[in-house]
This record gives sequence, C-alpha cells and structure tokens, in this order.
Amino acid sequence: MAAGANLNPEREFPSMFEPIHGSAPDIAGQGRANPLAAVWSASQMLDFFGHEEWGKCLIEIIEEVLKEKKVLTPDLGGAATTSQVGDEVVLKLRHRKKA
Repeated sequence: MAAGANLNPEREFPSMFEPIHGSAPDIAGQGRANPLAAVWSASQMLDFFGHEEWGKCLIEIIEEVLKEKKVLTPDLGGAATTSQVGDEVVLKLRHRKKA
C-alpha cells in the first residue's frame, strides 16, 4: 500500500498522483482491490494544490481505518470489498465535515 506522485513543480505540465501498484488489473472488477493507496494519492494531490488540511484529514482517516481493523480488504486480513472500504472513508469524511 503506497502512494506515488510524479510532480511538475513548475506546474507547466500536469502532475500525476496514483497508487504505486497502479490500477491492479489482475483483480479488476472483483471488488478485492485495496483503495487506501488511491486515497493516499488523493491526499498528496490535495497537499500539492494547497489544501493541506484536507490532505491531512485523509491521512488521518486512513490511519483510523487501519487501526480499527473493522473494514479492511483481504490483503490486509479483512473481508471487506473495495466499495465497502471506500464507503467507510466517505463516512468518516462526512463525520469530520459535520464536526
């Protein structure tokens, strides 16, 4: 589970943010892919565009999901689907937005 960024610091060309593993084509459509690296990549993108508070929020949510161990994909010892983990991230984001 790792995020990556190819940055163009001059911002003359687009930067790219993605999980190191890419799109995981070997398990595409099976609901087994771990989306947390993609969320981490989104955090990097938010930081790059000056939204550090939201980037930090996503990192904290990733940490919560990993510590709670309630909604994890099979690669992390859980039984949740990709969508279920994504839904958990969204739920936690909504909760923080209300707080």
